[in-house]
Amino acid sequence: MEPRGLRDKLGGLVVLVVLVSTSLVVNVSGNLVFPVSHKFNGRRRASLSELKAHDDRRHARFLAATENAIDVVLGGNGHPSEYGLYYAKLGIGNPSHDYYVHVDTGSDIFWVSCVECGNDCPTNTEIKGVSITLYDRKSSSTSKVVTCGDNFCNVLNKDSQSNCTADETCKYRIAYGDGETDSGYYVRDDVQFQKATGDLQTSSTSGSVVFGCTTKKTGGLNNSATVTSGLIGFGQANSSMLSQLVAAGKVRNKFAHCLDSTRQGGGIWAIGEVVEPKLKNTTPLVPNQQHYNVVLEKIEVGSDDIKLPGGGVLDSLFSSSSNQVTAIFDSGTTLAYVPEEVQEQIVQKIFAKEPGLKLQTSEDSQYECFDFSKNVDETFPVVKFHFKNSASLWVYPHDYMFTLKKDTWCIGWMKSRPGSKDSILLGDMILSNKVIVYDLEKQVIGWTDHNCSSSIKVKDDQSGSDYSIQYHNLAASSSDDSSPRLLMSFLFLVTAAAAAML
Repeated sequence: MEPRGLRDKLGGLVVLVVLVSTSLVVNVSGNLVFPVSHKFNGRRRASLSELKAHDDRRHARFLAATENAIDVVLGGNGHPSEYGLYYAKLGIGNPSHDYYVHVDTGSDIFWVSCVECGNDCPTNTEIKGVSITLYDRKSSSTSKVVTCGDNFCNVLNKDSQSNCTADETCKYRIAYGDGETDSGYYVRDDVQFQKATGDLQTSSTSGSVVFGCTTKKTGGLNNSATVTSGLIGFGQANSSMLSQLVAAGKVRNKFAHCLDSTRQGGGIWAIGEVVEPKLKNTTPLVPNQQHYNVVLEKIEVGSDDIKLPGGGVLDSLFSSSSNQVTAIFDSGTTLAYVPEEVQEQIVQKIFAKEPGLKLQTSEDSQYECFDFSKNVDETFPVVKFHFKNSASLWVYPHDYMFTLKKDTWCIGWMKSRPGSKDSILLGDMILSNKVIVYDLEKQVIGWTDHNCSSSIKVKDDQSGSDYSIQYHNLAASSSDDSSPRLLMSFLFLVTAAAAAML
């Protein structure tokens, strides 16, 4: 990720030597003999329904991942004129303290600002209802510094020439695309979640997670307008919190979000299997990529095609040819970034039927804006992204345009920064008002249009029930003591066996 809001970021493109794997090895010696008989032994025939029910129960135990949902506090919105980010409220440590952390599918590491950061880390933010808490590992009975001898750190450094000895502290440094940096050391501590026990009912649980303890930050990460206590990266690297929970057998390797683009913000965020709404489009992830890259085959503005760099069509083997054009799904980016020649075509075709409109640069010189008092959805065309497997993502005018003030609209299509090659970044404004599912088990991304201020349904493997998870609004609940929870529902689907391990 990179900083958000009016200083909108490139999103998710970070330089970080991180690659972590977690394994569970059980060594058994000696010869063991167990008497075994089939469950239905001695019966002439078990009915098909009995056999299926038996298999379903066994499969649920084997999955050991999605029996319960966990509801974690999130907040924020994707409007560039406001916060331009979404954030989670998590409990960390024992005793637990609340931390508001930015959620970002374009990054991998989970980090929070620490007390050692001093003046390098802000202690105040302008985000409504959010407070800044600096993590103090000495105040948590479950906190432990990760050393270079830890398996986590060993894998991080396996491809580098690290001189770190086994008893030294395992350190990190993240460099973002615009030169901003975040550095510190790793700790392991308990992270608290709210496990769903029924429709809109939860109970507390926790899991041990390795995360970064930041001791120095530079650049826009210190901007008090949009600063939070840290960041949760939902990228694919094994260092992410999601990957750690998956490796520990606690969650399924899939998650989803539904971001509400209205002024109230909010939505739903889920890890696990979403059963409703049904996905209408799915496309495979490009293999062996750091980010959530998908094959982009065509862009249409209305019924007009946009010429992509190098032709824009990838071969069926995802070759690394110069004609490769991909799009990255990145919740850590506010707007959409496309190559300059693509951006100019999109803007030209959007305004083709309104030639009298005059574009002017916003006061901060960041956006192209125009005066307009009519309904944008009735005036401007839909922009359609066509991906592999005939998957189409429709972006409506109210999603790719935003207002800075009354009757002044700005364009959310931005020119890619130098060095980004032909990748296209799709941020919150483009991904909003849709359920976006990242199925890392099948290595696909899917989506469907949805009212993100309503609800979705998630699968509870233990009971076999589908639980409705409703949209929440932290900004509203912060002024209402009777409704203390959530701007967004952030779901982790956990099995009873996994819950017992916590």
